[in-house]
Amino acid sequence: MTPEKPKFQTFVLVHGGFHGGWCWRFVAQALRARGHTVFTPTQTGLGERSHLISKNITLDTFIEDITQVLRFEDLHDVILVGHSFGGNAISGVADRMPERVKLLVYLDAVILQNGQTMFDGLPPEVVAARLKAAEASGGVSVAVPPADMFNLTEKAHVDFVDAHLTPHPMGTYLSRLNLKHPVTNGCDAVYVQCTEPVFATLKASRDWVKANGMRTVEIKTGHDAMVSAPGLLTNVLCELAG
Repeated sequence: MTPEKPKFQTFVLVHGGFHGGWCWRFVAQALRARGHTVFTPTQTGLGERSHLISKNITLDTFIEDITQVLRFEDLHDVILVGHSFGGNAISGVADRMPERVKLLVYLDAVILQNGQTMFDGLPPEVVAARLKAAEASGGVSVAVPPADMFNLTEKAHVDFVDAHLTPHPMGTYLSRLNLKHPVTNGCDAVYVQCTEPVFATLKASRDWVKANGMRTVEIKTGHDAMVSAPGLLTNVLCELAG
């Protein structure tokens, strides 16, 4: 019998708050080494696009950033991975172009409902801290937190992330998520939860996942899994992609 050819997939990896496409460096390298196609777009106002930050950036902007990648790169059957804040973008992409999506992977991610803002899903003390952190910029952006906030413990990981974090557009916290369909819009979806330790601010999203019976996979690392455990995360993504 002729051995079955490996199935090469197309991954679009969407970063979380304060991060950029840079955070996927090691996972992207590992996936490409296995023959997969990988895109790591940076959303407007962050990372190498931090010079574009403004009060006008909303969740719709973030969603459009990713839909345009799928459109102009002519991508189909995409494994769409959203980490943390990036969960909003992948929910929006599934709402607008579900025919392009093979699988949604919410990686320790926020899951909002139509009409909700980021502040609706965060504990009051976290909301207060974000608002305070935006005062110095006149409400344009939330100041950069220390990298260890993302459950990073090894010095090399902390230093790498600290060197790349940029202020986050405040408008994406204040604007509402606009969905025309239920979350995931019929796309196959899985929630990957980082467990060591559990990221406390995602409780509302995890509760929704459990209540709605979304498939869940646990990964034994901290919130920034793409930095703290890129090999483990790569294996999980490949297993989920099939």
